[in-house]
Amino acid sequence: MEKPLIFITNDDGFQAKGLEALIEVAMEFGRIVVVAPEVAQSGMSHAITISSPLYLRKVKDEPGLEVYACSGTPVDCVKMAFDSIMQERPVLALSGINHGSNSAVSVIYSGTMGAASECSFYNIPAIGFSLLNPGDDADFTVAKEYASRIIDKVLNTDDITIPMCLNVNIPDLPKEDIKGVRLCRQNKGYWREEFERRTEPRGREYYWLTGIFLNQEETATDTDEHALNNGYVSIVPMQVDMTDYNQLDQMHGWEF
Repeated sequence: MEKPLIFITNDDGFQAKGLEALIEVAMEFGRIVVVAPEVAQSGMSHAITISSPLYLRKVKDEPGLEVYACSGTPVDCVKMAFDSIMQERPVLALSGINHGSNSAVSVIYSGTMGAASECSFYNIPAIGFSLLNPGDDADFTVAKEYASRIIDKVLNTDDITIPMCLNVNIPDLPKEDIKGVRLCRQNKGYWREEFERRTEPRGREYYWLTGIFLNQEETATDTDEHALNNGYVSIVPMQVDMTDYNQLDQMHGWEF
């Protein structure tokens, strides 16, 4: 029997080490089609390209594995894959493994998770994976092991609710220091940006984005930030509906 089809994308580009790691894991479970950005697209969230053409090229074609590089954003890659490339519906969509954390509010900026949530629109399970190490030379050995466990669980669980989109973050720790996996909610907090002013060699000033994350619930024990800070892999089920239902209930008495 032919193995099922799995789709993979990312936001770090088709040559990223994290993508290579995720492909290696996913090939244990099925045939793979990859459409990933030509260049790194971190921080693109759910952006799409509407005012310029998209370019696509096949960079690998092997038994059980096709890899394409797309000139657009991560979400462009997803749309191209589902609407123009794949003739068969995949059983699972994966995004990552991202070089760096996508916990807490970072998820709304993340191209990795923008792509994962877009995949869920096609009514299949989608998982975004991130390793808490932004370096190009990050070691994905432990991340691969946990990615394999989570993929296996999703593919072999009968009571999945569709759409499903999971945000998985993995601590950058040795295997023996990771305490397990926790199902969590997203931590409440925000980034306070700073723009460092610098001067280029020709004398022109420019600004470089820096900043810190401000955790608004440091004592909460059921969040992704708490899990990661205490050596656990975090899994947060995500949804696209951004309606504030509590606020909506309070506004029902408004008159205009």
